[in-house]
Amino acid sequence: MRTTVPSTTPVTRVVLVLAKAPVAGRVKTRLTTATTPAGAADIAAAALLDTLDAARAVRDAQVVVALEGDPADAERRDEITAALAGTVVVPQRGATLGERITAAHDDVADAFPGAVSVQIGMDTPQVDPAVLTAALDLVTTDADAALGRAHDGGWWALALADPHRAGLVADVPTSRDDTGARTLAELRVGLTPSRVRELPPLSDVDTPDDAVAVADLAPTGRFARAVADLVPTGHVARAAADVVPAAGSSSAPLRLPVIPGGLPR
Repeated sequence: MRTTVPSTTPVTRVVLVLAKAPVAGRVKTRLTTATTPAGAADIAAAALLDTLDAARAVRDAQVVVALEGDPADAERRDEITAALAGTVVVPQRGATLGERITAAHDDVADAFPGAVSVQIGMDTPQVDPAVLTAALDLVTTDADAALGRAHDGGWWALALADPHRAGLVADVPTSRDDTGARTLAELRVGLTPSRVRELPPLSDVDTPDDAVAVADLAPTGRFARAVADLVPTGHVARAAADVVPAAGSSSAPLRLPVIPGGLPR
């Protein structure tokens, strides 16, 4: 069945969020050294909600969520369902993370021809709408791609002038301390090197110490409140400070128009 996204103007900018339904025992399992599986999933749910707030605050951008799992089974299911109602949701496809990233970008490119995109995950709830806007601006005018590397050696954002080009990084090994560097290198091999730019680095959330450090950067968001409630105060942050302020996180849900249906086909 064909579905459409009602709009008075063509979609030219997309914020793509790659996310997993925050189900206990299936997300943020490394946080269970400091909390329960349900607590880790609640922290992940808070991170996703703050991330969606930031994405939806990007002006003139369509938010697409490539989702793995069923929100009905998630912690904070009612809040997440309400937040997703203002986005376009597509299922993740592919066996590896690289394949899922490529498929999600292909879905965006096919649905919104000519649109530029920036892809993020749900591990950087401190993300600011301003840095997402800057990434989209870069690939609209001055770059073919822009990568935001993470302090742990991975990457947190990928912006593309042509989302179909995400396939360039599909085979880069993930969860390594050189994943970000190798991803940047592959982009520069496949595209014009001078038109591959870097975004500010951020810390993502894997461990309890990461969670405490990131919560300090966005102290008014849902994520910070969840960490304060669920992670013992004895965990001392070790992650390097990020360079992007946390203005995108908010304790109040954004009241934006709800977009029914899925991707146009």
